[in-house]
Amino acid sequence: MLFYRASLPLSRSTLNYVAGLVRRHRRSISSKGRALPPGQQALMTLAHLEKGETFAQLAAGFGVGTTTAWRYINETVMLLSARSPKLGQALHKAKKDQVRHLILDGTLIPSTV
Repeated sequence: MLFYRASLPLSRSTLNYVAGLVRRHRRSISSKGRALPPGQQALMTLAHLEKGETFAQLAAGFGVGTTTAWRYINETVMLLSARSPKLGQALHKAKKDQVRHLILDGTLIPSTV
């Protein structure tokens, strides 16, 4: 297997924000002995979200098992989603700001239209 270095078009503050969420979560559940530090877990998740790399690819790149990569990414996505506004809040703000179009879940769906 070959490995390569890559870059993500994200700021250091984005990484620090996500790493802080992971760090606080670990502290709140008294988690010890993880395979990756919070910053690396955050970076793995951001790479998955930005580049769409598979769990196996990320696991190999970060030196962990595929299941660990899957678990870390899902944990971090759960922490991020808990910070997002609830549906009612998002709709109220969109109405107040007179937004004409609103993407509610952030999912991009390929379209041939």
